[in-house]
Amino acid sequence: MQPDLRERRVSNLPLTVLEETKPGNYFVSNYPPYSFWKPEFAGEALAALDRPADDTPLGVYVHIPFCRKRCHFCYFKVYTDKNAREVESYLDTVVEELTLYSAKRVLAGRKPQFIYFGGGTPSYISSTQLRSLVEAMKRLVPWDDAAEVAFECEPGTLTEGKLEVIRELGVTRLSLGIENFDDTILKTNGRAHAAKEIDRSYSFARSIGFPQINIDLIAGMVGETEANWRECVRKTIEMEPDSVTIYQMEIPYNTTIVHDMKEQGQSVAPVAGWEQKRAWVEHAFAELEKAGYTVGSAYTAVKDPGNSRFLYRDLLWHGADMLGLGVASFSHMQGIHFQNEHEFGPYCDKVRQGRAPVYRALVLTVEERMIREFILQMKLGRIDKSYFHEKFGVDVEQRFAGPLGKLRSEGLLTSDAGQLRLGRDGLLRVDGLLSQFFLPEHRTSRIA
Repeated sequence: MQPDLRERRVSNLPLTVLEETKPGNYFVSNYPPYSFWKPEFAGEALAALDRPADDTPLGVYVHIPFCRKRCHFCYFKVYTDKNAREVESYLDTVVEELTLYSAKRVLAGRKPQFIYFGGGTPSYISSTQLRSLVEAMKRLVPWDDAAEVAFECEPGTLTEGKLEVIRELGVTRLSLGIENFDDTILKTNGRAHAAKEIDRSYSFARSIGFPQINIDLIAGMVGETEANWRECVRKTIEMEPDSVTIYQMEIPYNTTIVHDMKEQGQSVAPVAGWEQKRAWVEHAFAELEKAGYTVGSAYTAVKDPGNSRFLYRDLLWHGADMLGLGVASFSHMQGIHFQNEHEFGPYCDKVRQGRAPVYRALVLTVEERMIREFILQMKLGRIDKSYFHEKFGVDVEQRFAGPLGKLRSEGLLTSDAGQLRLGRDGLLRVDGLLSQFFLPEHRTSRIA
């Protein structure tokens, strides 16, 4: 089905400009954009680690950058060519990195409220490696009281024994990267798992009793059709996961798909346009709501909102500190963004020399911190005005009068005395709306 290219206007740009999927980052994950983070600011990040922290909640992100295969749409820092010795050495280096940070004043006496194992593929490593990693980390930064321990998995890497170890180590939120249920589409997009591995791994996970199981889907993968997407939604509802995360397919520059496009002289990616992808996500949300789910953000639907919180998202989007461990990991600590060395060798070398592996950083102004939280919370579909007044002394209605007025005139946003609320149409296109709220100097920059 071809996308509808009606001349409705969003953010002063006609949809004919926005609809085709072209190379680049669409998803807004942070602010200011990463292109403003610079190596010359790394020293300020390191100095901040030696200052005592305030009472901001703390989380820890652990990057496991190994995969069986690299997906054709993947732009993350992942490796498919590391042998067992190199994997083991990397995990030891992550522990060494945490050892360095655990001696810093910024972590003194603090216990993390959430832990997130991301990738890559955390479930790629062996049960023995995982157990050793977690036990070593807990000796440095205890997290027995953490409210959430989240763990990403690729279905084909899971066995019942490995899932039992993952559960035994305290994981409360298991996230399965299913993406699609069709073998042909999975293969076309370079996914390592097959449909039969989805059913097996999900059944294993359910039998072990994880408090929360999330499944990820991607709307608009290469080869996606209307019929296939509807079947994916039907299958998802049949499985009854605790939460569902749905992303709209984007094609960042450093992907296999873009490489192939350049070789073939193509400027438009071989995937559905943005209006089609929004329509597919809208269908999924509508069907999930019929099945009793609640849409909680631009990407998620949960079965029981009272028991299916996602602290990694909610605390981070409300200004929590997060210490990122591992190659290329991102951190946000006490109002400073920083990223680790983004290549395997330099990251490992710095840590083994007893140095914090910070590559680039940015010290945020108070206004930038406010804008960051505002745009991230917009992705929830609702803004509590009193939150910004109490925390930053800002009336967001006045501060963002211009862009909020545009969204109202376009029928995408409503408000009352307490909240700003995006309608479903606004929620589904929220990432394309957020740059209106950026400071002028950040609006024309690449997100990445």
